[in-house]
Amino acid sequence: MSKPHILVLATGGTIAGQAGSATRRDYRPGQIDIVDFLAEFDTLGVDTRLEGRQVAAIDSANIGPDIWRELHAACITAMDDAECGGVIITHGTDTAEETAFLLDLTLPTTKPVVVVGAMRPADAVGSDGLRNFVNAVQVAADPDAAGRGVMVVMGDTVLAARDVRKARTSGASAFEGFPRGPIALATPSSVDWLSPPWRVMEEPRFAFPDTFPPVPILHAFAGMDAGYVQHAVSAGAKGIVLAGMGEGNAPDSVRAALTEAVSQGIPVVRGTRVDEGLVELEPSDADDGFIAARALGPAKARILLQVLLANGVADQAKAQAAFNH
Repeated sequence: MSKPHILVLATGGTIAGQAGSATRRDYRPGQIDIVDFLAEFDTLGVDTRLEGRQVAAIDSANIGPDIWRELHAACITAMDDAECGGVIITHGTDTAEETAFLLDLTLPTTKPVVVVGAMRPADAVGSDGLRNFVNAVQVAADPDAAGRGVMVVMGDTVLAARDVRKARTSGASAFEGFPRGPIALATPSSVDWLSPPWRVMEEPRFAFPDTFPPVPILHAFAGMDAGYVQHAVSAGAKGIVLAGMGEGNAPDSVRAALTEAVSQGIPVVRGTRVDEGLVELEPSDADDGFIAARALGPAKARILLQVLLANGVADQAKAQAAFNH
């Protein structure tokens, strides 16, 4: 019996980018079609059957609900296909953590879904794309990969969608995981899992949103005033994420304006602009009605709040439970 195939959904990004020069700094993302990309992969002799589909060919800064919806639908179809062993999504690195987290919230864990990208275009000196992709193939094809939610492969590390973040603007080792570090180490010839699966045969945690409610991220800064919150409310925000100072702090006037927003039925998540660390629920949050982002950075806190709102979850306690999960 032939091996199950792995479905590869291509969205563009640096992994499919070209600069036209091995040393040029700028480049054009999404230039290599998935057919050509997989043809190069085939020359490596990796014993895995891949099926490619071009979903988009964009810089991941331009990704949004329409492409997310198509990716989600394709993943659901793959979950129901007995001939498909898993899914790989090639993706730009700028928003890979958001796509991975959204899919992690809205897909079952019956088959592995792996997001992979690159920090250097395909024709650059030291290009990392093909190696990262082969590592992703090894992960997606591994019998122990299911039951871990959506994963991101960058370099020789495998990171869980809830933990992963882009921590550096450049360099092949640009991604980190918090609060967990890597959940596995991957190379073109092996995968070493660092913990057992923790989400075996789970159903989706939430339904995929029909629409994504507008949720802005407000970045706190010295001298910030309440006007920024008031502008977000008047512009139609259905929720607000604060990328606060330190452990999710903001000037008193800003906090008062956010409390007023909550009183108007607009949920507020208190996160941090700091690269790493927990934002814990404080005693005053109960009175103000705020939700603590815990380990989620602002970008992923926004995704989770949008999913919660789309699923009719606006109650502070129920929303906080989702952020704690």
